[in-house]
Amino acid sequence: MENFLEEVKKYVSEIETKEEGIAILNRYDEEVIFQSTKTTMKKAVEEAVEKYANLKNANLKNANLEYANLKNANLEYANLEYANLKNANLEYANLEYANLKNANLEYANLKYANLKNANLKNANLEYANLKNANLEYANLKNANLEYANLKNANLKNANLEYANLKNAKTTYCTVNFSSFEKEQAEQFIKGL
Repeated sequence: MENFLEEVKKYVSEIETKEEGIAILNRYDEEVIFQSTKTTMKKAVEEAVEKYANLKNANLKNANLEYANLKNANLEYANLEYANLKNANLEYANLEYANLKNANLEYANLKYANLKNANLKNANLEYANLKNANLEYANLKNANLEYANLKNANLKNANLEYANLKNAKTTYCTVNFSSFEKEQAEQFIKGL
């Protein structure tokens, strides 16, 4: 009988563990923003977005979100430092003040995304689609924007110091360069 009770307790414990899944925490106070029964961060974040959960202040540092569908997600002030967002769909996403430092956004769809005041320092945006995106006041220092589509993007007051804009599409893009960004201005002009 005692053996049977131990087996039942073990079984119940396993079920409870499986049901818990992944919690998406607030980056500032570690409170749970969204609780998912999914087993990967990618699936948990996609579930949160599908359920219109507000992921403002979410801590997604180092998260593997490759190919994630995050269309219309509210990731304002989210920490996505070192996150893998390669091929992710962030169309219409709100990433205002988000920390995307060292994030991989290669081939990401950021069309119409709000990246105002976002930190994209050292981020990889190679081949990313930033068409009509708002990058006003964004920090793009050392960012790789090679082959990125910046058509109609707002880069007004963005920090593009040492950013790689080689072969980027810059038609109708709004931007102003500082005297420190001469090389980036030349690359930008070539993309027109």
